[in-house]
Amino acid sequence: MHNGGMRILHTMLRVGNLQRSIDFYTQVLGMRLLRTSENTAYKYTLAFLGYGDHPERAELELTYNWGVESYEMGTAFGHIALAVQDVYAACDRIRAVGGNVTREAGPVKGGTTVIAFVTDPDGYKIELIEHT
Repeated sequence: MHNGGMRILHTMLRVGNLQRSIDFYTQVLGMRLLRTSENTAYKYTLAFLGYGDHPERAELELTYNWGVESYEMGTAFGHIALAVQDVYAACDRIRAVGGNVTREAGPVKGGTTVIAFVTDPDGYKIELIEHT
């Protein structure tokens, strides 16, 4: 089926402290800060992060609404998934730089795929999935 050229561009997360979140995604998960923009009229700042240059890869958009320190997480959002070569080593590296591993590396229940979960400073879950 033809999709009319559609592709995923980015996923947006609202964050309570933009620099803290940029530090997490760049220093803990190894993303690059690709660009930022500020809208003074509507009082928000955007930061786009990722592992490659847009449009070849999807990006993560962090939105900081000035003065808003936290958000209700709700029950609809699940997680963001990242492919890694070695989930066990990724967890060790993430822990070594202060990241929060909330589900240790190991096979997914009922399967053999190795996964783990980490949590960002705002409480968002990131699944690490082993792809060799």
